[in-house]
Amino acid sequence: MFNDWKAEKAVAGLVTEAQELSDKLGTAKPHILDAHAAMARLWAARQAVEGTDLYAMASWKAPALKKFTSATQTRINALRKARTWDQADGLTIWLHSARALSEPRILAPVKEIWRQLAHAGPNADAMAEELLAEEGLSPDPGRAIPKGFA
Repeated sequence: MFNDWKAEKAVAGLVTEAQELSDKLGTAKPHILDAHAAMARLWAARQAVEGTDLYAMASWKAPALKKFTSATQTRINALRKARTWDQADGLTIWLHSARALSEPRILAPVKEIWRQLAHAGPNADAMAEELLAEEGLSPDPGRAIPKGFA
């Protein structure tokens, strides 16, 4: 019984985190939304170089999702410790996306996050292209919403 309560509390916390990010993006100034959109694209491109298609994570098996979630949380903590907030924020979007695939209650706020990112201003595209070029990454196909989040 205690374990059920503990698990429910953990899920409720994850839902709250995703909802807070969605709310933050919904009220953010345009340059903040643009930065989040650009950083999410940068992380997708970085992962693609390593052979991981983040846009197709809905088709991943449960162990792959769990491994990605764990590794991503560790990486976000390191980025925050290093005070690279923009990079951590972009990767957090992917973390919430992975969590939403294993916990349906997180899905609604994550879909809203992706909807907001899809409607970011044109500066998001310019920022993403500049970030990709700075890191020597191939241009990405542009704005996209991962499968399962449209």
